[in-house]
Amino acid sequence: MSTKTMPRRGAPKPLTLSDRVAGVIGSLRPAERRMARFFVEQRSVVLLNSAAEIADRAGTSDATVVRTARALGFDGLASLREAILSDITGPAPADRLTKTLQDVSATSDGVLAHVLREHYSSLETMTSPTFGAAFERAVDMLFAARRRYVFGIGPSGSVAEYAALQFNRIGLRSSALSRSGIGLADGLQDMEAGDAVLMLAYAPIYREVSVVLERAGELGVPTVLISDSLGSVGGVVEILPVARGRADHLAMHGATLVLIEAMIVALAAKDKSAAVDALRQFGTLRGAIDKSWLKRRSS
Repeated sequence: MSTKTMPRRGAPKPLTLSDRVAGVIGSLRPAERRMARFFVEQRSVVLLNSAAEIADRAGTSDATVVRTARALGFDGLASLREAILSDITGPAPADRLTKTLQDVSATSDGVLAHVLREHYSSLETMTSPTFGAAFERAVDMLFAARRRYVFGIGPSGSVAEYAALQFNRIGLRSSALSRSGIGLADGLQDMEAGDAVLMLAYAPIYREVSVVLERAGELGVPTVLISDSLGSVGGVVEILPVARGRADHLAMHGATLVLIEAMIVALAAKDKSAAVDALRQFGTLRGAIDKSWLKRRSS
């Protein structure tokens, strides 16, 4: 008989950061209570910064930062960051798909109905006046830029490339930052003051996100963030919180694509004649490459 220890069914889930804070908040000193709330509300700040930088953002001392982390049961800032990452990354992709498949009907039309409901819910969040105001500010910022850099990696990289392509077609110079690793440096090299970044990024905050934000910060380049899992991050001027379905289910990018296409139309509307002229020139270039294109277009 195997002597391996089998996992116990019904074992309690690990405590989240919010659970830890709720469990000890009453016993903390006032400065530590404020710091504990800061840990929960500003997780991205905790992930990206040193104890001294966190203390500066929170208006306290770095000793209070470390002391509060230990009061919550962590060895120090490093283990606190690990817990935050665990909270915000959630289940692995395979687990997300498994959960999604458990919730859908066995028939294809049942799956379609399930996915449509998820997208309806995500799209509804974009109908609020608050979101509309943030969208308008983001469009103004992107339109005023010398060049737009659209960042995304993985599935978001494909969305970033689509956005940059469409922005270019309406006459707005844009580049996609969709390469991971050291290849990202090629795209960042030409960034200058007067540019703007449109970032599609989700927890956890990986190194490419940090580098883009650091580079933009050095140049004074504003960033618009599209995300459903990152809060306020240094250098981000506007956040457009677009849900990608339920947190523990398969991520769905339909609502994000709707937002991008709304941006394309809104940016074109900022200078209608320039956008139309740019698309006419694009059509002429297509025709020069493929004469049959002109026939297809007129048929």
